[in-house]
Amino acid sequence: MRRWSRWRPFPDPREGEPLTAPLGPGVYELRNRDTDQLILVGISGHCAHRMSSLLPRPLGTGTRNNAAKRTYVRRHLNDIDYRTLACPTRENAARVERERRDAHEYLYPT
Repeated sequence: MRRWSRWRPFPDPREGEPLTAPLGPGVYELRNRDTDQLILVGISGHCAHRMSSLLPRPLGTGTRNNAAKRTYVRRHLNDIDYRTLACPTRENAARVERERRDAHEYLYPT
């Protein structure tokens, strides 16, 4: 399996900053860099697109139903880092996500 990317500042779309994430299956993880608290972990068959839904419209895209996550990310955008892990399949990504959730506590565990 590949390695996790380095932690990067979450991009601000208002500044035209790019999001670096797998175009295919993968896992993403967010943390608050000031507190080092893990915010959430997630998976997708198209990781970059799913991550773009972490911000509320008009900044983000997609149909993420959890407004609390989107609001948190927007409010703390300047304090959030993210990292990603490309996976060969969505099933493999789901296994990694389960392992992370079992081993760590997240502000948004689901």
